[in-house]
Amino acid sequence: MTDTIEPMELDEDEKQALAQRLVDQAREQGVDLVGPGGLLTGLTKTVLETALEEELAEHLGYDKHDPVGRNGANSRNGTRTKTVLTDVGPVELEVPRDRDSTFEPKVVTKRQRRLDGVDQIVLSLTARGLTTGGVAAHFADVYGASVSKDTISRITEKVTAEMAEWQTRPLDRVYPVIFIDALVVKVRDGQVTNKPFYIVIGVTTAGERDILGIWAGDGGEGAKFWLSVFTELKNRGVEDVLIAVCDGLKGLPDAITTTWEFTAVQTCIIHLIRNTFRYAARQDWEAMAKDLRPIYTAVNAEQAAARLDDFAERWGGKYPAAVKLWRNAWAEFIPFLDYDVEIRKIICTTNAIESLNARYRRAVRARGHFPTTRPH
Repeated sequence: MTDTIEPMELDEDEKQALAQRLVDQAREQGVDLVGPGGLLTGLTKTVLETALEEELAEHLGYDKHDPVGRNGANSRNGTRTKTVLTDVGPVELEVPRDRDSTFEPKVVTKRQRRLDGVDQIVLSLTARGLTTGGVAAHFADVYGASVSKDTISRITEKVTAEMAEWQTRPLDRVYPVIFIDALVVKVRDGQVTNKPFYIVIGVTTAGERDILGIWAGDGGEGAKFWLSVFTELKNRGVEDVLIAVCDGLKGLPDAITTTWEFTAVQTCIIHLIRNTFRYAARQDWEAMAKDLRPIYTAVNAEQAAARLDDFAERWGGKYPAAVKLWRNAWAEFIPFLDYDVEIRKIICTTNAIESLNARYRRAVRARGHFPTTRPH
């Protein structure tokens, strides 16, 4: 065996300069970057074939053209042509063989027709809302590669088992904060309908956010359904939750405290303000929002109650239901006032789930609806 060549270390400027030279050379020669005959395709082919040759040399115990291999028990036996789909398009490889057919390559295994990076692209495009036909068209347009809809479906289906395992994975014993909310997504179930997906996000003791689970519903569930969700979370190891942030769904606080007796329930301030506007004419929204601000920015619960009285004095005669909404939600509104400003910012709203909602809406706009009720 020959001595191993140490890899060449390049700093970021040198890498950038090398990449720029390759791109400039490709442009001068009229070569595309990706697709058949592209610059990156050629580089990928060279790298993969070199890696395969190295693997075979290790398997046989000697390098190519080394006299040691002459008249040996096993030796090289030419190559076979194989096309694999990569991130930069289809690449035709010359895969080396041995006479005993005992060589098992690792970088591109036997019968492998696509590299793992392609699977990641398919999953990413699907998650962003493209249909199987859209993903196939993307590969044809960008990479000049033909990928069937069935292949794309198999790639997306292979994550089903991983999703099921993730959905039932053990959880931490304690979460300082959990956020509870539902997203409504268009799903084809015979016909396209709106389906709720119930989501719980937890903040760990290390300060990291983690999606604890996503559950598909049919729209008829309420606090009773959430109780089954909380029971599942408890069975997966969640023994205690300090603060649960949720919307104003009737019965939801009881479902939370039934599961975790000493959990403080914090209603989402954003939901509360939005629901207030439902009882008022649009022309009064701006003025009402200005009068609501002193309530949720109060120093403590006593000051907040005084500001609510001020709000009721001004708007109670015109919109009594809006004032009643705040008084009924008061017990779940005031817990966050016991904390400093930084903690208040974290626990006053379910915006952590609202950001997920924005991503789902972008995906729905791209494709119109999802094909199944499985969370994507």
